[in-house]
Amino acid sequence: MRVGLLSYPMLFQREGGLQVQLRATLDALVQAGVQAELVDPHRHRLDEYDVIHVFSAINGNYRIVETAAEMGVPVVLSALVPPAWDRSSGACARFADRLAGRLTAWNVQTSYAQTKRALQLAQRVIALGTAERTAIVAAFRTDPHKIRVLPNGVDRRFFEADSGLFRRHTGIGGPFVLMAGAISPYKNQLALAQALGSAGINVVLAGCAQPQHRDYLRQLLDCPNVHWLGALAHDNPLLASAYAAAAALALPSQGEVFPLVVLEALAAGTPAVMTRASALQLPDSGFALRQLRADDMPAWRAALDGFINCPPERAAVSALVEQFTWRRVAQQLTDCYAGLLAEVSENSPVLQAERRAV
Repeated sequence: MRVGLLSYPMLFQREGGLQVQLRATLDALVQAGVQAELVDPHRHRLDEYDVIHVFSAINGNYRIVETAAEMGVPVVLSALVPPAWDRSSGACARFADRLAGRLTAWNVQTSYAQTKRALQLAQRVIALGTAERTAIVAAFRTDPHKIRVLPNGVDRRFFEADSGLFRRHTGIGGPFVLMAGAISPYKNQLALAQALGSAGINVVLAGCAQPQHRDYLRQLLDCPNVHWLGALAHDNPLLASAYAAAAALALPSQGEVFPLVVLEALAAGTPAVMTRASALQLPDSGFALRQLRADDMPAWRAALDGFINCPPERAAVSALVEQFTWRRVAQQLTDCYAGLLAEVSENSPVLQAERRAV
């Protein structure tokens, strides 16, 4: 079984959760013995593969799914649909798409329509959690029978992280709140940093700011309680050490699909407070994970202050995500690919004709 993984062409020009997910998935598949590789569309045709696995339903990736469908290649789509989508927003988006089409003689198509087409053409759709699955069905009218719920994994180095490297590198000795990831108004770091500053709580940022968000970063750095580590590569040992050193991780963004930074912090034994608009659901995790409205800063400050003054036992925090391994992801994806290929073979015209002949 030869599996080709790909996403939009500019994916690896920056770093983020999707890049980490794709690389980690590929490495885990290869270690599991699957003949998997990144597709170079300039050198390889999609029909050289038995299965195409597309990551993300946006950024024009519907054209990849369309092309694979035209070639008769089965497609698995990791959709990455924000859980904020629901039946009402889906109806509004369909109305807007029809309106745009009529106003432009159907020469303009909305991103909603492109995402919906990718979801419709893919034979298997991967959702990272039940909330994402619900959004895919309710907002995009996707057949629920082809959706598989398969969360991401966590690299083992985060379970083994310790705070020593961070303390030596930064000289920060007291408790602090870590915010890891891209720095932007959507991630909402400034509102929380200001709220924590009034309570005397230090904040450490780890992440990059795109040029259009440099003013936002400057506003953050003007806060006396904020320290910036800069952009850290995902495999930089300082990042894992920062997770272990933090009193808590905060992710106050307007929405997340399935945030790896939260899983990684929990793996390091660090509690987290994150946005409620997410597909992440961990049973019996209230002692170490709080999910709040992004605009409720008093609740954020209270939750983080609680973790600083009464931290949960680190081993118990790590145990919450012990089952999230990339090895498990590889095994479940392998089963998904094999099941899809068996289904395609079962429904092939040649096999159907042979059955009729018998």
